[in-house]
Amino acid sequence: MSDARISTRLWLETHLRLMDQQAIAYYIVHRGAEFSGAVILKQNALADGCRILTQARDAQGVLGWLAAFQGKWVDETDADAYIRRAIDRDPDLWVIEIEDAQKRHPFEGKILE
Repeated sequence: MSDARISTRLWLETHLRLMDQQAIAYYIVHRGAEFSGAVILKQNALADGCRILTQARDAQGVLGWLAAFQGKWVDETDADAYIRRAIDRDPDLWVIEIEDAQKRHPFEGKILE
């Protein structure tokens, strides 16, 4: 069975263009491995804090997102510390920060809890 997937960079570029069209502000905080880097999303809801989502696949291989901090919105300082530790463990990670007071999650895949 072949598991042909597109590169992380190409997958992200597609989603970032869609966010441009929806006027969702984002920043590429850390560029990871072009072909196989996992993605961390930092959703910054400004006054409501931040939520961290890490790209993962469920038991069937379907793309989803694992929420750090039990899915709670946390202070930006805590979110940034979590991201720094994750990059220290895996420098191939991509980190995208989304600034959106509406708390939109513009990537496909459900949040796995």
